[in-house]
Amino acid sequence: MRILLHRADGQTEPWIKDFARHLPEAEVVVWRADDAPPPCDYAITWAPPEAMLPALAEVKAIFLTGAGADGILKFDARLPHNVPIVRLGDAGMGVQMAEYVTHAVLRYYRRFDEYEAQARAGQWTPLPQHNREDFSIGVLGMGVLGARVLQALKEFGFPLRAWSRSEKSMDGVQCFHGQDGLDTFLRGSRVAVCLLPLTPDTANILNRSNMSKLPQGAYLINVARGAHVAEPDLLTLVKSGHIAAATLDVFRNEPLPVQHPFWQEPRITITPHISALTLRRESVQQIAGKIRQIERGEPVADVINRQQGY
Repeated sequence: MRILLHRADGQTEPWIKDFARHLPEAEVVVWRADDAPPPCDYAITWAPPEAMLPALAEVKAIFLTGAGADGILKFDARLPHNVPIVRLGDAGMGVQMAEYVTHAVLRYYRRFDEYEAQARAGQWTPLPQHNREDFSIGVLGMGVLGARVLQALKEFGFPLRAWSRSEKSMDGVQCFHGQDGLDTFLRGSRVAVCLLPLTPDTANILNRSNMSKLPQGAYLINVARGAHVAEPDLLTLVKSGHIAAATLDVFRNEPLPVQHPFWQEPRITITPHISALTLRRESVQQIAGKIRQIERGEPVADVINRQQGY
């Protein structure tokens, strides 16, 4: 068995060592632009370079080193549809995402962002607390990561809401779905958390029209993809005060350019795409297990629905 491995960061040796431990029967070949790879049974990548596409068309399955698929589905028309594309399930990302979002929510609920600004200005002014029953949290996306975030937030007693493309349910969460449910979801969400997959239908979903439906003084947390947010619209709504503050971990251009106006807006908190990092060992174990399932002729979980985009 031969596995073709592509890492944009070039850090392939640790992955090769982990595969030697968890799938010793496999030979791992590193994809290089200047060297045509030998025939391979499987491929592992995230956002493959265009030159890699011919090799991807020859494998039994393509495994992604992340939960989303937008990095590869931009080439969907050039990949045979009989080759399944398999994303990671949780693989340790769920708890990281829950930590990040919970921190951001509590920072706004307890007004720590305002206390941070006061401290920098040398001010000592206790502020009235938000009412918990009015501090509704709305999560866009109810996949593995969205569900994990909602589960973590349940512990704090906030009113919880969620929106998904198709109808879903979760105990203790008011669920909405489809275009008809989006307006109602937005109008009742004091904090909007984006955990959607990036598809043609969800690109720019957080535009001026939709973000204006959030209550006055709402908060935005985006840990999905930068293209979900119309960045100039968000900046306008933050400056107007309609959106009180935003925490953003993802951007249309990464690293975020130094001249980007977000850097100069103190009410926008920026982190460098670290909300849920791929954990290598957990990912290798999961991919190795799925390869063995395929070799035994068994179905595997987390196969991308290429029509839906996730």
